[in-house]
Amino acid sequence: MNVDLSKFSTGGFDRGASRFKETLWVLVRCLFFAPTCPLPSALRVFFLRWFGAKIGKGVVIRSRVNITFPWKLTVGDHVWLGEECWLLNLAPIVIESHVCISQRAFLCTGNHDYKSPAFNLITRAISVEQGAWIGAGAFVGPGVKVGSHAVLTAGSVATDGLQPFGIYQGNPVTFVKQREIHPKS
Repeated sequence: MNVDLSKFSTGGFDRGASRFKETLWVLVRCLFFAPTCPLPSALRVFFLRWFGAKIGKGVVIRSRVNITFPWKLTVGDHVWLGEECWLLNLAPIVIESHVCISQRAFLCTGNHDYKSPAFNLITRAISVEQGAWIGAGAFVGPGVKVGSHAVLTAGSVATDGLQPFGIYQGNPVTFVKQREIHPKS
């Protein structure tokens, strides 16, 4: 059997909003998120909330952040979203408080069933627990749970869960060591 993309199916995928709302979001994203000019985070937070995202206090959103569906996004308090990070949230993404998502990190909730001749869509939620750090240019795949205070180093690829306080590196990631947080640092 061969792959036949003409038979592709989203398998009942629910975008979570009307086409009108989605189109309006794309316009807002182009005007207020995509430009490189340093617009206030409060403005970006306002628009995300207006489109249904649950956003905590003290959230910093840098320029060129790409969020696919705000209505499928939950962000805790004092979260940093670095320049050009991409949240492809076809399924929910939950980012707990005090998390740093560094520049060009990619959180991707969608994939394809490579065993299916139609290459059907698969989506799975991502969660990033309190105090975690996703390094610059890192990739977090569908269904991954990043444990509390875990670190995914720059350029690394996580396709499975990361344990709390673990530091992970590479492609695919491997455990490097336990994270220690010193109170006087």
